[in-house]
Amino acid sequence: MTSDTTRSGVDTGRLGTALHPEAHAIVYDQYLPAGDSEDAVGEELRLISEVDRAHLVMLVECGIVDAPRAAALLDAVDGLRRDGFAPVRSRPMPRGVYLAYESWLSERLGDDVGGVLHTGRSRNDLNATTARLRGRDVYRRLLESVEGLAAVLLAKAEEHGEVTMPAYTHGQPAVPITYGHYLAGLGCAVLRAFADLLHAGMELDTNPLGAGAVGGTSVAIDTGRTSELLGFTAPAANSVDAVASRDFGLRLLSASGVLGVAVSRAARDLAAWTSEEVALLRLADDLVGSSSMMPQKRNPFLLEHIQGRATASLGAFSAAASAMATAPYTNSIAVTNEALRQVWPGLRNTTDAVTLLRLVLAGAEPDAGLMLRRAVDGHTSATYLAEQLVSSGMPFRSSHHLVGRVVLRALNASRPLADAVRDTPEVARVAPHDDIEHWLDPATVARANAYGGGPGPASRAGALAGMTAEFHGLRAEFTARRDHWAHGAVLLDAAVGRVTSR
Repeated sequence: MTSDTTRSGVDTGRLGTALHPEAHAIVYDQYLPAGDSEDAVGEELRLISEVDRAHLVMLVECGIVDAPRAAALLDAVDGLRRDGFAPVRSRPMPRGVYLAYESWLSERLGDDVGGVLHTGRSRNDLNATTARLRGRDVYRRLLESVEGLAAVLLAKAEEHGEVTMPAYTHGQPAVPITYGHYLAGLGCAVLRAFADLLHAGMELDTNPLGAGAVGGTSVAIDTGRTSELLGFTAPAANSVDAVASRDFGLRLLSASGVLGVAVSRAARDLAAWTSEEVALLRLADDLVGSSSMMPQKRNPFLLEHIQGRATASLGAFSAAASAMATAPYTNSIAVTNEALRQVWPGLRNTTDAVTLLRLVLAGAEPDAGLMLRRAVDGHTSATYLAEQLVSSGMPFRSSHHLVGRVVLRALNASRPLADAVRDTPEVARVAPHDDIEHWLDPATVARANAYGGGPGPASRAGALAGMTAEFHGLRAEFTARRDHWAHGAVLLDAAVGRVTSR
């Protein structure tokens, strides 16, 4: 008998489920070496044709090109789009994709019709425009992954807000916090990255179309209209900058790199906490892998993929920045082709790492009892004890040394910290004699640490409320940006319909 969770080819004996399908797609699906689309030519032609549709509509509305010629061109372009650009794909492309595409339109419709397509523009501003349109999809997927990770962190921080555990410094138990408090701390970094990425992508919303080769055009085009139809917020103000700059790629890689560092550090923590020796967290079967040889293994291998991909954007940044740095500030192949070639796979790797971390955190279950025992055994309440001595008038350094000796006596005698406190009168005087164990319980101490952004309930609740409000604001900004892109597509389809129906 097989089932959805235990089925032939999946059950390894130790593991009864397949890898989570979203993780499987990232880890095992085949990608092209450069991270490009499987149909790069088709995607480039689709983007070119989208720009052409907006450009032709604008030329008609401005009275620069008559409607019948524009309608013939739009019909031909839409036909190519329906056919997957098959007639263009079969042509030789000695001067690139665009000129092969334009030549096909001119041969089919005649120079009097096909020849008007390039009125008031250049391949330079066209390429700058398609680069931003191409970036939208990669950028959207990255932001969606960050949004998903932030949502999981906030939810899990709330869920595990009372699960006491040690915070670690230098790999040693330090002070008591909660697992939810740790997740909220990671959430702070993710929300900052969300904001940074939203800011870094603002240049994607600036329309370079109309900048021509580098000096604009004398044709009285309306760049505001093409901006509206293509979902941009505004046209570029300077023609040189419009064709020279691909700064958005560097900014996105930079913000992704900062996020990747936080993601990789979190994966390191999770790798330690899911080890058999520590075992503070357990991952579900669909988030671990088996061994081909060792039947007992449950390998949290997704964490290694996270660490391997999280900072790939840093390498991509170095490569892209190096390609740009030697180019003049004008249209340049080193910038438009070679530098951007590094950007897309770098951003995709960050997206993959963030997605995998979301899956792991969503499926990780803390062992609350073991976490608390580790906090007790690590004497994580010692700092609280020293601070209580300070409150009674003792200088902190003196209390620090005194409590250190108390902890040493507890360790040497293999006794609880509470017993060592009872045996030390100058320390015991600040403790409630009837319930020292509860007073020094790490969960009690964690609740008492209500200042400085600590895990105390009021502090934690206030921080989570602020983070949640920030998250909703960032998500609303992202949603508005996506909606603006989608609205442009609707406007463009309607405008094309009006021209072709004349």
